[in-house]
Amino acid sequence: MRILVVGAGATGGFFGGRLDQAGRDVTFLVRPGRAAVLRERGLRIVGVGEQTVLEPKLATAPELTAPFDLVVLTVKEAGLASAIDDLAPAVGPETMILPVLNGMRHVDALVERFGERPVLGGVAKVAATLDANGDIARLSDLGSMTYGVRDWAPDRPLDELHRTLSGVGFDTELSADITGDMWAKWVFISSIAAVNCLARGAIGEVAGAPGGIRFAEAVVAEGAAVAEAAGYPLLEAAAAIARGAVTAQGSVATASLYRDLTSGQRVEVEQIFGDLVDRANELSVPVPLLEVVTLQLRVYQHRLDAGSS
Repeated sequence: MRILVVGAGATGGFFGGRLDQAGRDVTFLVRPGRAAVLRERGLRIVGVGEQTVLEPKLATAPELTAPFDLVVLTVKEAGLASAIDDLAPAVGPETMILPVLNGMRHVDALVERFGERPVLGGVAKVAATLDANGDIARLSDLGSMTYGVRDWAPDRPLDELHRTLSGVGFDTELSADITGDMWAKWVFISSIAAVNCLARGAIGEVAGAPGGIRFAEAVVAEGAAVAEAAGYPLLEAAAAIARGAVTAQGSVATASLYRDLTSGQRVEVEQIFGDLVDRANELSVPVPLLEVVTLQLRVYQHRLDAGSS
């Protein structure tokens, strides 16, 4: 399969890098600035005892001239609209688009542009960040990708896709309920990010403070209530994982959104929180804590944008 990985940040760089290492036919679609860094330094995956340097195939948007078999979309919210425009020449009649963004908002945008059939559902889990050198810095051994045909989308065989993505250095799963998996990830990541942002601390700091565990569990309960009202109730195992993640004593865990916030970068407020709150309102589910963190991050984002204009 010819694979186009859209984005070479922490997520795209890790998963695309692993595919490239394993000899898969991978091209990274990147902006000119990122392309320059990668051509100078290579694609580097570092941390957790690793020092990998790759020289992957790169393309910028004007260089896309033919369809790919698989497009893996890994960009963040701010780059989604432009990425969809950029990758359009890579989408042919049989192309599969596998987005691994958080939330659901991106699915609506992709379906509007390309129709239901090519758009798969996907969940990526990796603990990594882009460091000051532009390298993918791993923070733990976590690395997995789950994918499948979304509810309401036309069915299509994914055996070749599964074979291509498997056995390359991260865990893979072909899911029979990928939409439910996406909702579970959404609740999980929004819960951690909300606890970090509202309490301004790592999970262990919040859990160790009076009232911290009760507060964190209330955040999870709000997200889970939205998922249930939408028709995708969390399995008890998934709910327990989310509650455990936000109440772990001594945990230094922080969501990538919180790390972006504290380092003065743009945050995925609409992708992770705004859309979740909108759906809660449509379903008449009260989510006061999620509404507060959404407002807080919108004010931050507005101030950031105003300062850069």
